[in-house]
Amino acid sequence: MREVLNPLLTGWQSGGVAGLATVVRTFQSAPRPAGASMLVTADGAVVGSVSGGCVEGAVYDLATEVIEGGRPVLVRYGISDDDAFSVGLTCGGILDVFVEPVSRVSFPELAAVEQDIADSVPVGVATVIEHPDPSRLGRHLVIRPHGSTGDLGSDRANRAVSDDARGLLAAGRNSTLTYGPDGERRGAGMQVFVNSYAPRPRMLVFGAIDFAAALARLASFLGYRVTVCDAREVFATSARFPDADEVVVGWPHRYLTEQVEAGLLDERSVVCVLTHDPKFDVPLLEVALTHGPFAYIGAMGSRRTHEDRLARLREAGLGETDLARLHSPIGLDLGSRTPEETAVSIAAEIIARQWGGSGEPLGSLADRIHHDDVDEPAPV
Repeated sequence: MREVLNPLLTGWQSGGVAGLATVVRTFQSAPRPAGASMLVTADGAVVGSVSGGCVEGAVYDLATEVIEGGRPVLVRYGISDDDAFSVGLTCGGILDVFVEPVSRVSFPELAAVEQDIADSVPVGVATVIEHPDPSRLGRHLVIRPHGSTGDLGSDRANRAVSDDARGLLAAGRNSTLTYGPDGERRGAGMQVFVNSYAPRPRMLVFGAIDFAAALARLASFLGYRVTVCDAREVFATSARFPDADEVVVGWPHRYLTEQVEAGLLDERSVVCVLTHDPKFDVPLLEVALTHGPFAYIGAMGSRRTHEDRLARLREAGLGETDLARLHSPIGLDLGSRTPEETAVSIAAEIIARQWGGSGEPLGSLADRIHHDDVDEPAPV
């Protein structure tokens, strides 16, 4: 819902009804992940995508019907359907899509959810997508780390879903949960989709150079909250890094230590060291490699610089296990020359690290394109 939230809220504030389609479960090579959304506004405009173009036409028609009829519906698209080719999903994937009407009446908590997301406050939305009682379909429970609002139809269901959803919220994961009709943990009949909106992951870029400006621009596009840090005040300015969320003047290793000790970084955080100057990057990497729960740590420099850096880090007491976490020279081998091309190279390595990609051309591989877990579809 994040990508369609602004137009959704605009229609909600005006008192209109919109049709919101959300991918709630995927199997095999589905083109979009669970949580991807497409919005059909009251005047028929479309925002977002649930399949990258494969089934949008069919979902549009269904969302229009939902706006007019007011009843949510769960539908499956994929190769198991007789009409797979007619709706366009010929890529071999299967996806379950929940389409619901959204208005002030059906989702009164929407404005508060939008405010939490804007303020980088963790918030999750649990939606009933299947239930033997049609009146419970589309009910919402808004989950926060220390409480919840809304109603799924019973106190028992609210408690069970709230407890389970907090674990998903802490991990920033979306998932469909199954319960008995009244929230029984052992049973079936009620399915609830939990959409988690964790704060944006952070990327810390050290070194106020032109490569950092290009990387900040691309990282922001990819959804990171970007910080550029450099000890040189004349170079670390907002004017030089307009795409960064913040520009910090300070010694890199001191700033990183402060962020770690304040608990402001997590296992999704990324550290990119572009200083390639021993007086900056060696103490910085000492902190990054031994203190932070980071998803990725990369450092720029030639192979000679890399070998010299490793030697200095070993002298500082770092072991081979620590050094194995370092990606250096930073990025994938794309033949990059310009700052923009180098930024793509760095981002590609981060993405490959995140999802287990090999970095090889897809055309030369026989493996599945997507590296997420493969589930078998359940009946709907």
